Amino acid sequence: MEYLIHLAILVGIYAILALSLNLAVGYTGILSVTHAAFFVIGAYTTAILATRYDINFFFAMIVGAVVTGVISLLIGRVLSKFRGDFVALGAVGFNMIVWSIFLNWQELTRGPLGIPGIHRPEVGIGNMEYSFTSNTSFLILTLLFVLLVFWTCRHITESSFGRALKAIREDEEALAVFGYRTLYYKLAVFVVGAMLASIAGALFASYITFIDPSTFTVSESIFILSAIILGGLASNKGAVIGAVVLILLPEFLRFVGFPSDIAAQTRQAVYGIMLIVLMLYRPQGLVGEYKL
Repeated sequence: MEYLIHLAILVGIYAILALSLNLAVGYTGILSVTHAAFFVIGAYTTAILATRYDINFFFAMIVGAVVTGVISLLIGRVLSKFRGDFVALGAVGFNMIVWSIFLNWQELTRGPLGIPGIHRPEVGIGNMEYSFTSNTSFLILTLLFVLLVFWTCRHITESSFGRALKAIREDEEALAVFGYRTLYYKLAVFVVGAMLASIAGALFASYITFIDPSTFTVSESIFILSAIILGGLASNKGAVIGAVVLILLPEFLRFVGFPSDIAAQTRQAVYGIMLIVLMLYRPQGLVGEYKL
């Protein structure tokens, strides 16, 4: 039972990542592979504030979201200077820079040794305090954040702002003719998605209670991008479905008889085969409405 709860928590964290990335990629048409960088900034900010300064998890999460928002705004401005495939190349470069900083700035991040002993969230009301130390309670907390992020993404995409994002995806130049300042829309959704990704990072750091740079490489961004392509671009439900499938797939491989070490290595090949098949026969994903 504990292992199922563990998987459910991971599904929830990656569902937040997929939902937030889908705002930029699925609804706006920005091919972003920077999400692992925002994921790690949220995780490390929360971990450093919690372990070094004993700051409450929720306040540390907010600080992490603000820090990530500021950095993503700066990065978004830089990436806006690029066009076409160069946006993706610039995003990969940004990922590598962030990863290198957290790997080598040992005075702050402890480098490859990582940060251990990260606290689980605590809530204090008056004289009463509650700590999410059990995995069951942490799962409930994670699901609450998933619902909050899902509602936020749905509210954004169904608003007039969301309709403008879809119009940018379909024909940005035509929208600009009508006086829309498309850069501001793209920057806004890029920043919002990054801040939501930082929330996932905070939850991940607090749940695992240990983080190191090896978890947040460029391949992590590709994994998150694969989730929304699989589940369906421009679909909030599709983003969640994609996260569920990709997290549970290795467990299915073990269930059908693959040894654990082989299942872990085989999953990348299976992910690739699934994406190729989808691109050929259903390029909008399982429940998506937009073809990348």
